[in-house]
Amino acid sequence: MKQATAKAYNIADLRKLALKRVPRGLFEFIDRGTEDEVSLRNNRAIFERIRFRPRTLVDVSGRSQEITLFGHTQKMPIVIAPTGTAGLMWYRGEIALARAAAEAGVPFTLATGSTTAMEKVAAEAGNIPLWFQLYMWPDRNLSHQLVERARAAGFKALVVTVDGVVPGNREYNLRNGFTIPFSFTRRNVSDVLMHPRWLLGVLARYVLTTGMPRYENYPSEIKYRITARPMGRSMMRNDTLTWDDLRMLRKMWPHMLIVKGILHPQDAIFAADCGADGVVVSNHGGRNLDGAISPIEALPEVVDAVGKRVTVLVDSGFRRGADVVKALAMGAKAVQIGRSTLYGVAAGGEAGARRALTIFREEIDRVMALLGARSIAELNPEFLHAPDLPLRATEAERPGLKLLDTARVAER
Repeated sequence: MKQATAKAYNIADLRKLALKRVPRGLFEFIDRGTEDEVSLRNNRAIFERIRFRPRTLVDVSGRSQEITLFGHTQKMPIVIAPTGTAGLMWYRGEIALARAAAEAGVPFTLATGSTTAMEKVAAEAGNIPLWFQLYMWPDRNLSHQLVERARAAGFKALVVTVDGVVPGNREYNLRNGFTIPFSFTRRNVSDVLMHPRWLLGVLARYVLTTGMPRYENYPSEIKYRITARPMGRSMMRNDTLTWDDLRMLRKMWPHMLIVKGILHPQDAIFAADCGADGVVVSNHGGRNLDGAISPIEALPEVVDAVGKRVTVLVDSGFRRGADVVKALAMGAKAVQIGRSTLYGVAAGGEAGARRALTIFREEIDRVMALLGARSIAELNPEFLHAPDLPLRATEAERPGLKLLDTARVAER
């Protein structure tokens, strides 16, 4: 698969390879949104409304993408987002993703709904900052046990997803009939038989080793009782969550605590007040509430509200290095990538995930050079133009901009 993914020149190419290799029902689960997919389309369309305003005659020969995130230096401004279906795209796909992240020098986030146990990922991921994404279950004690398990396994950040209290209405999942644990219908059997590489390389390997894929981070008394339900509706969710739950997690968790799924600045303030170290501005990739604003639209207000108190990250809709640079210029400290690396894993396992990250690294580097930016720290709203969108934080939040411009004038 390495040779095939090496010929992928952008994330769209990896997406095409993934579509060919995995059953269509599985592909649609990772690729599509919810209901009429208004949010899904807007997440991409919004980037076209933001254009670059480059600076010239700047010596960018020594440019670097290196950042410091939560006290750790990393090679590029990206984090692998939690994607629970990685293990269905490729045999033990979570480990393939984690190893690719280690090679790229970026953190990897394991999802609650992964089909590879967190202990196996921690043992085989390599030297890498491991983050664990948490869905709070109706039985909070079971969720708290999962948190302790993640701590014991060596995970250094807990990412609490707060925008999925009920499953999104993904009607195509019902039509396609793909479930966790896997169950057989006439439609999905036909789909699988048309993709023999996936059948033999993924499903058959699970059946011969560990049995049908299940949610391996669930307690054993639960995961073996779960009956097959459509993907996205088979995970336990909790619609009684409040900020008190986050305060309790803060007391339990000794490392970085990150709240994922923020679109309103007041919620970002509440998260900071509860002791969060970071927030992820996210609409879940357009997969939960259709019609929600895009994270890029929400990002400037969130940065204004809490940018001095907590680390602000962002996800949803990122397919190009240019997209990443735009978000960084608007105040995000790093960007979480989900679907893009999943396409890579589906197309070619670890080699495909590495290719996806290489594409982002090369594109970010090229955009920075053409913009006249020598470091991620230099990126700011002055590099952007979008008359109909708020791009910049207040002047009080951007004390370094005038100094940066003064330094550049002196260089010239």
